[in-house]
Amino acid sequence: MSFWFGYGRRCGAIAAALALGAALVGAGVAGAAAPTLIEPPMLAPEVAAGTLPPVAERLPEAPAVADFARDGKTIGRHGGDLTVLMGRAKDTRVLYVYAYARLVGFTPTLKIAPDLLAAVEVEDDRIFTLRLRPGHRWSDGHPFTSDDFRYWWEARATNPALSPFGPPAEYLVDGAQPTVTFPDATTVRFEWPRANPYFLPYLASARPYGPYLPAHYLRRFHGDYADPEALARRVAEARQDSWAQLHNRLDNLNRYDNPDIPVLQPWVVTTRAPADRFVFVRNPYYHRVDPEGRQLPYLDRILMVNADRKIVPAKTGAGESDLQARYLRFDNYTFLKQAEAGNGIRVLLWRTGQGARVALYPNLNANDPVWRGLNRDVRFRRALSLGIDRDEINQVIFYGLAMPLNNLLTADSPLFDPALATAWTRYDVAEANRLLDAAGLSPPAGDGLRRLPDGRPAELILEVAGQTTEEVDITQLIADSWRKLGLKLYVKQVQLEVLRNRIYAGETVLSMAPGVDNGIATADMSPGEFVPIDQNKYQWPKWGQYHQTHGEAGEPVDLAPAAQLLTALTRWQDARNRAGRAAAWREILEISADQQFTIGIVNGVPQPVVVRRSLRNVPEVGLYNYEPGAHFGLYRPDTFWFAE
Repeated sequence: MSFWFGYGRRCGAIAAALALGAALVGAGVAGAAAPTLIEPPMLAPEVAAGTLPPVAERLPEAPAVADFARDGKTIGRHGGDLTVLMGRAKDTRVLYVYAYARLVGFTPTLKIAPDLLAAVEVEDDRIFTLRLRPGHRWSDGHPFTSDDFRYWWEARATNPALSPFGPPAEYLVDGAQPTVTFPDATTVRFEWPRANPYFLPYLASARPYGPYLPAHYLRRFHGDYADPEALARRVAEARQDSWAQLHNRLDNLNRYDNPDIPVLQPWVVTTRAPADRFVFVRNPYYHRVDPEGRQLPYLDRILMVNADRKIVPAKTGAGESDLQARYLRFDNYTFLKQAEAGNGIRVLLWRTGQGARVALYPNLNANDPVWRGLNRDVRFRRALSLGIDRDEINQVIFYGLAMPLNNLLTADSPLFDPALATAWTRYDVAEANRLLDAAGLSPPAGDGLRRLPDGRPAELILEVAGQTTEEVDITQLIADSWRKLGLKLYVKQVQLEVLRNRIYAGETVLSMAPGVDNGIATADMSPGEFVPIDQNKYQWPKWGQYHQTHGEAGEPVDLAPAAQLLTALTRWQDARNRAGRAAAWREILEISADQQFTIGIVNGVPQPVVVRRSLRNVPEVGLYNYEPGAHFGLYRPDTFWFAE
């Protein structure tokens, strides 16, 4: 236990400056002398021909300087194509996640620091002043200014034709919109009537929406700006029904699917769908440089090659990918390791950040009144947890490399508590049976099964979507363990969309899915995943729907411990310092561990990461997590480079 605690503490806590008057200042703007700028050789012919300005004229006045000393990176060289394998054309959006150029972003130690921005000033946790880098440009060379934020806010987020329901929920506090002002070309201010601790972490997320768009490009597709006749022609040529439909099709920066729209990412997509191979080329106006002045990214191109996701592991093992984790599973590790020597690749195992590899979700909003009553009985949920032999699952399926813990936080979180992580996770058949007796299930009959309070056999249907071999093995081991308690488990596979709809409607009793997304949370990150505010949380879909629709649909929370979670979330939102937020987090985690609203199986299952041997600055040991972390984005792929 002490190892886990120390390990989590060493992995770092967030240092987002959210206190009164605090400021986050970006690299390259805080006094250090700017290095001499070095032109990428790929762009030199265009510069020589006069079709592209020299690098000194393309970069902001104070470019962001990558902190190689902090991140343990080596100086690289320009050039090379990096190939990744993806399963479908829509996976271009994954490259947006990996590229990870954000207004503010997480560092590898989970601190928030400015990236596209020069600085952020925060007052009373509710007024956020964003300082842009003077001279920063979009990938087509047009200035990136506060006008692009104004366009997003006035022409997109609050325009009824494009956003009929108003701004995204992430920009609302208790339903209230911010006041957004634009004092000058490099200043944008968001001001809410009360504290908004969600704002900076959201801007640093894997796929934030807004708060800027290239106004100079999109105005030609907007009914409030474009010439009506020219706009009508564009709508007709694109075979769209309206200008709003056309605008919506073209304006999503985080899909990375429109070659015409200027971007701020390190690479620009040049291929139109449909295609089996997408080419991303370096952004000549990218805002970052290495410590010696080389404009990043180092890599000239990213090549995204589509393949059947089932054969991605085989292709990766054959050396057809330079950097691969997507579509690789832990059970591919042995094969990949055997293929390592002869195909110029290295196979690494990175930590994962989900709360659990898989978890069980008793539906507390189930329609069946008997099952609803049992699922709401903490004795029943605890019994199910105590009846799982997690050590057996860990040894048989994960070779003992996982951790048999709750669906809470991992050891990488500074909030990690071994006592909470292990609550009700021991394998204890006697105690599980005692709890089932107390919950009203009769002792096993002649068929070996208990009976529900209404006399039905204790047969649970576990609904899952698209089980992997790993998940099939896990459910079989759980079924074997629960059979000793007089419970019989049936597994029902359905399509993901069907499963979600059944859960939302209360038709399921028990489901299985991955654990919480953010198992590496810090006090400054939202604890919302543990609170009944989201319909997509399978343990309480109707409570979440009630919150999201402001009472127009779903059911109000009517279970005391769940209501306590809502109260604790309010305390977290209202806290004015990290200590207050940490205290609210502690209460939420204590309730979650004690109540077993979700039943985690194991967490910390390693993620295979395959890297070309010549690819540098990819860490040997890393954290592979979507939110926060953006998978490879946390380690800034713009600094990856080939030694050959």
